[in-house]
Amino acid sequence: MKISQKIQQSAQDNKVWWSFEYFPPRTAQGLQNLLDRIERMRALGPEFIDITWNAGGRTSDLTSEMVKTCQGLIGIETCMHLTCTNMPKEKVDIALQDAKQNGCRNVLALRGDPPTGKDEWEAVDGGFVHGIDLVKHIRREHDDYFDIAVAGFPQHMTLPPDELANEMRWLKEKVDAGVSFIFTQMFYDVELFIDWVRAIRAAGIMIPIVPGIAPIQTWNGFQRATSLAQIKIPQSFLDVLEPVKNDDEKVRELGTKLVADMCRRILREDIGIRGLHFYTMNLEKGTKMLLEELNLVPRIETIKPLPWRQSLTPNRRQETIRPIFWANRTKSYISRTENWDEYPNGRFGDSRSPAYGELDGYGVWIKQTKENAFKLWGHPTTFADVSSLFARFCATELSALPWSDQAPAVETTVISKQLHQINELGFLTINSQPAVNGARSDDKVFGWGPSNGYVYQKAYLEFFVSPALLSLLLTHIERDTNITYYVINKRGDLRTNTHSDGPNAVTWGVFPGKEIIQPTIVEAVSFMAWKDEAFELGQQWAMLYEPNSPSQKLITELMETSSLVNVVHNDFHDPEAIFRPFLKAGAEYLASKSMKTTAVNGH
Repeated sequence: MKISQKIQQSAQDNKVWWSFEYFPPRTAQGLQNLLDRIERMRALGPEFIDITWNAGGRTSDLTSEMVKTCQGLIGIETCMHLTCTNMPKEKVDIALQDAKQNGCRNVLALRGDPPTGKDEWEAVDGGFVHGIDLVKHIRREHDDYFDIAVAGFPQHMTLPPDELANEMRWLKEKVDAGVSFIFTQMFYDVELFIDWVRAIRAAGIMIPIVPGIAPIQTWNGFQRATSLAQIKIPQSFLDVLEPVKNDDEKVRELGTKLVADMCRRILREDIGIRGLHFYTMNLEKGTKMLLEELNLVPRIETIKPLPWRQSLTPNRRQETIRPIFWANRTKSYISRTENWDEYPNGRFGDSRSPAYGELDGYGVWIKQTKENAFKLWGHPTTFADVSSLFARFCATELSALPWSDQAPAVETTVISKQLHQINELGFLTINSQPAVNGARSDDKVFGWGPSNGYVYQKAYLEFFVSPALLSLLLTHIERDTNITYYVINKRGDLRTNTHSDGPNAVTWGVFPGKEIIQPTIVEAVSFMAWKDEAFELGQQWAMLYEPNSPSQKLITELMETSSLVNVVHNDFHDPEAIFRPFLKAGAEYLASKSMKTTAVNGH
């Protein structure tokens, strides 16, 4: 989606919006850490993010890769910086084509800084000399596909009148060439910024202006950034910050209040600005503190338009339905379905391609290193050790399992007690959701989708279980006509009590002016494809341990003998109903084991 459309929609809704900027790090580990941080900061509710392009283009491939990941996996609208520095036309065209393939609709076109080691900027052979040349090229080659942004400089208000007039004229020429909106350079003098906006409007430039806001992290960082960008620092800022410059926490605390006051003034002033763009410097704390100080709370429909994370690539942007099985492994699902011709929209069976990618074509691995895995899961030697790990995960005492890279979702806490109990009974759960009967779409735990709607869920459990315990469980499940299930073993033998070949919607939402949305389903073909991955993850866990060690033997045998089961309770009015058969079967199983022990001891 174009940023100009987001800005227009926010204006119609009279809401304040915000966005974040990040830059590509220099190392592979730094990249992974940043992507994890972007994913966490997505929960802060940015409407979009932008990724910078290194001076000289040295990290251009990394910028393109980050845009691909943010659009496709993290599911957040991304703006790509693009500079003229060290960029012949051919490289520019490749970058734009990559952006287009990844669903990116927004580009910030810049001349760029001089390459590292050079004082003066110079064009490369076959490249562009000015930012306007890049703007014209993008419009000529891609017509209206991209929103094109350019940089604006409030500091220009300090220039002599003739120079200021030239800057205004050059900016107007860029806008007339096809620019959609303006990102400003960072600033701290709010009066200067407001005067600049009014001068911009007086010059006939009416496109949206996005103010660049830089949180104050430390005194040295503040001084360095303002010096490098030749930014005017108001005396009022210096009076507050200089006395505490040796106390980073105090600088951040007071700096946050100063910048927040500046933001409030911008939003309050009659200059038509309702959004803020935060230069995060790849840091989380300062931006989060500033949003909290401004009392800017993310809207549910911004961070969760659907209960699962959308992919914003062109071919998946309209996807509205996914199987529940990959709830904790989004990246794997996207990889295994990336070659589908179409993606489900409205009904799962209508447009789904016939096959999931084979595991050996995509690879299955546990995210944790061996060292981290041992810290998390230790060296289990008994089934009780394993069931304890699963129970602790459900109680949020463990941050990950082989089947889930992250801690349990917030909604899991609603049923954490019940999950802990059934795991200790021997049902090793790897996925679940509680029953929900008409929660508001802005509910902090269950909410998703547009405002003023209501969301529903059927209770769902997915787990590994031994043959003996499964036999007892099915006896009780078969007595409840509201329960449907699928059971599959490692060989692929499938049994079920459902008489329908179609999918079973387990999540749906009702919203004003829209058809009912059913974004999450349970379905047989998908479950059989997921089965291979689920058992392989268990085998990967076993392979972390020494060959023939007690831990490896235990987990391998568990994967060889257990069944993978999913259970749906179709009466979403009764949140406890799904657990009753498990508790009964578990109690019977414990009683039978106790009787056997008594019989052995008593001969």
